[in-house]
Amino acid sequence: MSAFFGDWHALLVLLLAGFLPNEVWRMIGLWLGGGVDEGSQLLVWVRAVATAILAGVIAQILVQPPGALASVPDWLRYGAVAAGFVAFLVTRRSTLAGVLCGEFVMLAGKWWIG
Repeated sequence: MSAFFGDWHALLVLLLAGFLPNEVWRMIGLWLGGGVDEGSQLLVWVRAVATAILAGVIAQILVQPPGALASVPDWLRYGAVAAGFVAFLVTRRSTLAGVLCGEFVMLAGKWWIG
């Protein structure tokens, strides 16, 4: 494959070991949780814990970036997160819009600083 996509073996492993097992568990969760009341206290607590864990992971990646992300200046990482959050709020809580906007700011900033 091209240099942009990298080794096709790595992409195959990513698909088989990362994406497909995740989808299987998501479908099982949909099947088992189809009749559960979303407003129950247990699910409110589970959602709060999941949100807190995700916020902690994002904060750790932002403050102590791993791998290639460490080469990105702090101001660009924080700016991309802020832009993504603003896009998330402006588009009435669209996660896709927030992620795409943050990624765009990150890529444009890396291109601009060379």
